[in-house]
Amino acid sequence: MNPPLISDDVRQRVAAFLDQPHGLYINGRWQPAQSGNTLASEDPASGQTIARIAAGAEPDIDLAVQAARKAFDSGPWPTLPPAARARMIETLADAIEANADDFALIESLDNGMPFFGARLFNVGGAVGSLRYNAGWATRLGGETTTPSLPGEFHAYTLREPLGVAGLIVAWNMPLAMAASKLAAALSAGCTVVLKPAELTSLSMVRLMQLVDGLGFPPGVVNLVTGLGTVAGAALVAHPGVDKVSFTGSTAVGKSIIAASAGNLKRVTLELGGKSPTIVDDDDPIALAAQRIAAGKFLNAGQTCIAP
Repeated sequence: MNPPLISDDVRQRVAAFLDQPHGLYINGRWQPAQSGNTLASEDPASGQTIARIAAGAEPDIDLAVQAARKAFDSGPWPTLPPAARARMIETLADAIEANADDFALIESLDNGMPFFGARLFNVGGAVGSLRYNAGWATRLGGETTTPSLPGEFHAYTLREPLGVAGLIVAWNMPLAMAASKLAAALSAGCTVVLKPAELTSLSMVRLMQLVDGLGFPPGVVNLVTGLGTVAGAALVAHPGVDKVSFTGSTAVGKSIIAASAGNLKRVTLELGGKSPTIVDDDDPIALAAQRIAAGKFLNAGQTCIAP
């Protein structure tokens, strides 16, 4: 298979994107960090700064959580018909697909993965996650049950959206991971504050540009870029956040569990570590070694499920 070529049009569009100011997306508006500080986004292949992103901190996280809280408590998103949420999520998938080469080049420059891999795994994974989770919006129903108590009862369960979700994304598969977390939360009716890794935030800035143009209600999706020890820590500790989804190191995962105790946040953690491989006595050793090596070194070994 020949790797796809990057057209001049794609290069020009991405170059123009990199030259733009990259602020925070809060309550349906773009704005700089309140401190005015920025961080360099570097091309890992050359070490050159290719863009600067806003260095969000605790005050910015507070604004974003307040916007998400308002959008959840009084906004239309949680009360929209499930099919309407599904259509919005599908529309976002369509928009990413229509800009697939742009996203792949942004990921390649910001993350360092080859364009082909970024196009296949990152962009393809993002589109697939959005489409899959869009289908769940109409399937997250309750059930009726028959109690074992004496007498006649009518009992049922009802699934309701949890609230504000803080989504913290690692650097190794930025777009695919962000879309997966985002799609699951949105399909359930939650509102979100997205915090990408400071090393690879650019694809999520571009993603918010699409969100901004698709008619999502203000405050439903918010983006705060910045350092994990500053913006990420503030998001995890914020009392207005009901759920944290984190992908990253075991050490940070432990600190998130401790910080979640303040308001008993629900926490989903995907932490460091590799997956063991079992090779049986009757396995073809050469083939097993080949496939283990291929799995291990996919994405230069930076894959959570690498053996």
